[in-house]
Amino acid sequence: MVLYRRDRTPGATYFLTVTLRDRNARVLVDHVDYLRHAFALTRRERPFRVDAIVVLPDHLHAVWTLPVGDDDFSSRWRAIKGRFTRVVSGLGVAVHRNARGEFDLWQSRYWEHRIRDDEDLQRHVDYCHFNPVKHGHVARPGQWPYSSFHRYVREGVIDPSWAVAPEGEFGGER
Repeated sequence: MVLYRRDRTPGATYFLTVTLRDRNARVLVDHVDYLRHAFALTRRERPFRVDAIVVLPDHLHAVWTLPVGDDDFSSRWRAIKGRFTRVVSGLGVAVHRNARGEFDLWQSRYWEHRIRDDEDLQRHVDYCHFNPVKHGHVARPGQWPYSSFHRYVREGVIDPSWAVAPEGEFGGER
């Protein structure tokens, strides 16, 4: 078995990706309010800042900053994933169990990357915001409803036309 070494830097900012086992599923966007609730409950118990996030049908990307002295993003993910799984399973969403009898909605591993500097942070926030376009869900980041892109626009951090090619360039509008 591969030994995974996680970066454990207290108070750091991390780019994280979690994915459903079924890459064709839409359960995250179909039940996004329950996912939001799982995040809220977990943040109330174990605070962290969500710097950026995008929720796609089968996976999500997030940039989190942990409190000073705290390096435990793993238990936070476990809580979010567990809460969400229990709720959607109770709603009748088909959630299979693995050989150990555990719910098998999520891939068991996730991706984590510690943000190194401001440029790295900007690159990963942009990655979150552009991801729905990359996957062909929308033509422009602002068209995807499940993204912190809208918060960034509201706060004046980013222009609503960010990452939109002028009409006629690169095939124009979709």
